[in-house]
Amino acid sequence: MNIPELLARNARKYPFQEAVVSPDERLTYRELDKKVNRLANALQNRGFRPGAGAVIMMPNTVEFVISYFAVLRLGGIAVPINAKSSRAELEYILEHSEASAFLVHERLFDGIKKAEFPEQLLKIKTGTAASSWQTFTELIGNATDTEIRCLLKEDDDASILYTSGTTGKPKGVLFTCRNILTSAWMMCVEMSMKPESRILHMMPLSHSAPLHLFLVAGTIVGATHVLSPVFTPGALAETVEQERITHFFGAPVAYLFTAKLPNLNDYDLSSMQYWVYGGAPLSKQEVEMVQKAFQTDRLVCVYGLTEAGPSGTLLLPEEHKEKAGSIGKRAALGTEIRLVNDQGEEVGMKEVGEIALYGESVMKGYLRDPEETNLVLQNGWLLTGDLARKDEDGFFWVVDRKKDMVISGGVNVYPKEIEDVLINHPKIKEVAVIGVSHPEWGETVKAFLVLEEPIGDIEGECNRFLSGKLASYKIPKLYEVIDELPRNATGKIQKQVLRGMTNELLS
Repeated sequence: MNIPELLARNARKYPFQEAVVSPDERLTYRELDKKVNRLANALQNRGFRPGAGAVIMMPNTVEFVISYFAVLRLGGIAVPINAKSSRAELEYILEHSEASAFLVHERLFDGIKKAEFPEQLLKIKTGTAASSWQTFTELIGNATDTEIRCLLKEDDDASILYTSGTTGKPKGVLFTCRNILTSAWMMCVEMSMKPESRILHMMPLSHSAPLHLFLVAGTIVGATHVLSPVFTPGALAETVEQERITHFFGAPVAYLFTAKLPNLNDYDLSSMQYWVYGGAPLSKQEVEMVQKAFQTDRLVCVYGLTEAGPSGTLLLPEEHKEKAGSIGKRAALGTEIRLVNDQGEEVGMKEVGEIALYGESVMKGYLRDPEETNLVLQNGWLLTGDLARKDEDGFFWVVDRKKDMVISGGVNVYPKEIEDVLINHPKIKEVAVIGVSHPEWGETVKAFLVLEEPIGDIEGECNRFLSGKLASYKIPKLYEVIDELPRNATGKIQKQVLRGMTNELLS
């Protein structure tokens, strides 16, 4: 089995079922499959061959879906990248992936048209024609829809997803068909996907969870994919009501922003079966706020990371009441989890260890980086870099990123623990804690704050609030108020940016 064959099968099995819905277009599975064949034939006629890479830079549009399946149908390697990628990021990825083709959406074209492209690169854009660029519409319009049978085997390379590059240059995470299908089948089972399911895609399809867990998974069962190129709280509520959405995946910030929509109760959200969130847990307080605002008890937390497929753990709807903030008590279907120390030994209950994941969804490796691959893949187990502990009920609680841990005077300090307390201050909207250099202690703790309303003596107020809630050595010695926290495209806070903003040394 391979991914494009799923689409071909649905075209035969559910020819008149809606496959993709966008603001401008609605296509059945038969219509989508024909357009995929047309683009695949056009690419093949222009020299695109099995094993070649194609970088796809598009928002969540019908053209993205067609491009993704067409590249795979030819036995190529799909390389979806974020629609907000800079010109420099694009140039690096084109070179690093050794791509033979590049497909870009017209609304992104102005930002990258002056990039330095490899000489033999096949360049395709949607919309109007441009010098040296093929046009997406003409390629499809002039090509035949003769069926192309995908010959990919499950162990063949299928896709490269680039990490956000928070610790340097982005890494290319290489997946086989088996890796992707394992993740997708997991989500089908865990989230009860069916042909009647209607899946809303508002998070970028260039990222592993929206792409593998929802686009590919929904295609396995013949579900309908509703595409939105942008996220806004109003658009989320309106689309769920109008399209009777049953499944949605979003970063926690998507839920928190939407929960504050003044007229959210005016929308009928009753069709939703699974409100799925990932990238970070929601605290108990945040869960209660979202549940009340959305009038739902169907929240699901998924934990994983790109290199894992993503697959990892789940916190199910009925577990939120007692364990909100946890990532769940069991690994997802097809995945195993354990907590290990630096020697690779399992740690005891309530001890902090690094999360290690095992399963067929785990990446093949980092593209052309065997050294880094060997560092994170140990006997088939993926070392995630996330530190966690397991409670007496068997639930896992993420303590922090291993690289974010602060060592002050030889003592481990976990920024997330401080953040989880500070965020409960009524005048604090967002918080991020990092370690900064100290001449005597090695590192000390600094908190960046986004405020709901002004605070006069910020240090004194925060220290009083934290006193008695945290040990004294965990209380930040430095505070800085900023307008907003830097985030990447998936909503994760970019702590490396915050570290670059401060050069302070305590004397």
